[in-house]
Amino acid sequence: MRILRIHTDIPGFRSRTIDVATTLLNQVAYPAEKIAALYRERWLVELRFRDLKTTLGMDVLRGKTPDVVRKEIHMHLLAYNLIRGLMWQAASQHGRPLHRLSFAGTVDRLNAAGPYLWLFQGTERARVLWELLLRWIAGDEVPNRPNRIEPRAVKRRPKQYDLLNKPRRVLQRALRRGRK
Repeated sequence: MRILRIHTDIPGFRSRTIDVATTLLNQVAYPAEKIAALYRERWLVELRFRDLKTTLGMDVLRGKTPDVVRKEIHMHLLAYNLIRGLMWQAASQHGRPLHRLSFAGTVDRLNAAGPYLWLFQGTERARVLWELLLRWIAGDEVPNRPNRIEPRAVKRRPKQYDLLNKPRRVLQRALRRGRK
């Protein structure tokens, strides 16, 4: 086991020391600076999980059987990969760094342009709209925020209502009778 001590010095923030444990023992093949850079990149993985769960609505799976839940996960992953492919095309065509493009912005722009792309499919208008869509996506860069740390907390509290854990008709009947 190899323990690396990583110091972070970001202007305007307190300096921090982070200990990273690794099994990559060869210091020549795996210098501490490279492992520290990889550790800092972990934030991108967190952002990708957020894209899947929050932006694509995978935070609550609605399937009732394991087979349906698997299909739901596969569909979310397919949609995610198609959107990332669109982002890659926009980034490479317009010379932008892929990891700096907004996933949520891409979804919003695709939702706005999608009906028109469908309406004009196979025409010159669709090609022009596609190029415009790629330019919009490439222009939506998020700021570079290295070593970013975010708290795991929700800003708003949920409403103080009971969960709907009985059929709606049963609860409506109970309300009409004056009891819950």
